[in-house]
Amino acid sequence: MGGLRPGDRRRLRGDAARVSGRADKPVLFVTNHVPPDRVGAFRALHAAEGIELALFGGRLHHATAGVEDPGVPFRRIRQREAHALAASGRHRAVIASSAGRIAVPATFAGARRARIPFVYWTGIWGQIRTPAHLAAIPLTRAVERRADAVVTYGPHVSAHVAGHGARNVFVAPQAVDNAFWAASADPAGARARAGDPRFLALYAGRATPAGKGLDVLLEAWRRTGLAAPEGTLVLAGVEPDELPPTPGVLAVGRLDAAQLRNFYAAADVLVVPSIPTGDFLEPWALVVNEAMNQLTPIIATDAVGAAAGGLVRDGRNGLVVPAGDAAALASAIERLHARADLRARLAREGADDVATYDYSAWVQGFSQALATVSADRGAC
Repeated sequence: MGGLRPGDRRRLRGDAARVSGRADKPVLFVTNHVPPDRVGAFRALHAAEGIELALFGGRLHHATAGVEDPGVPFRRIRQREAHALAASGRHRAVIASSAGRIAVPATFAGARRARIPFVYWTGIWGQIRTPAHLAAIPLTRAVERRADAVVTYGPHVSAHVAGHGARNVFVAPQAVDNAFWAASADPAGARARAGDPRFLALYAGRATPAGKGLDVLLEAWRRTGLAAPEGTLVLAGVEPDELPPTPGVLAVGRLDAAQLRNFYAAADVLVVPSIPTGDFLEPWALVVNEAMNQLTPIIATDAVGAAAGGLVRDGRNGLVVPAGDAAALASAIERLHARADLRARLAREGADDVATYDYSAWVQGFSQALATVSADRGAC
């Protein structure tokens, strides 16, 4: 989880010293925020490679805000300051996420000025069609082609960037703290809060943007005809005043991690109904990883990165339906409602599959990318 225990700071400094002794200089990592579910990943990467985070804030892509202290060396910057920092000569390589309008080109130019490798980290697997994104296509394509290495969320993203000429592409699979999300939970308490339905479907996310597909899910639920006490759809992360009263639907608002884990354990299915829109395409959906750790079967649309990227596999560990198709989504819910044996099989396979999506695999993707680039590589 995100907090530091007593002594962690000293241990991290010791890790940094050991890394510095091996590699001389840290790796600069430029991104906008560190959400709570990414803290463990960055700490693991710091232990392996020695990193310094440069955080510029801006738009949030996660349901939770960025943490104040990510638990690794970091500084707050403005996007334009990424150029001077990357060009400073204090780092052996630079990694930049795809967030931010100025940060990526500024970081790229700074790395080239310092003659150190530039690694691009991205979860984009389809063209976002806002005016700003469309105007940035030539620049984005140039960064993808000219980066010394590209690290992606999964094979769906790798195929997207490779189609634009990216080379030296590696996958750092999306990961959560599997030990935390697999730990013992209180499903009885969560079910009681939902009115003890015989079938509990769960949505975990925000009411907006439209790309989250909540309207499609509500229409699909209406089509199933399920209502208490037979069935309840619980909306975690959605406040009660964000939608009109709907039979069989309970909005429980934002939950802390332990409370959400209880609902995963209680749920008969987690539904991820994301749809593609002009300004949104679900890069992954880490709620899938979290729920699989609690033996919860998944229904996801084909616009969910975790499905396009290979974690959710139709008929093996979940059901995948066409995005925006309320009838298909309703049919999938009805199928799992009727088949306890199918739910159990999908849940077991999901728990086995998600075990390999851990922080060590995420770190390995970056370490492999960094190992292939030379610290004295000149500008292209």
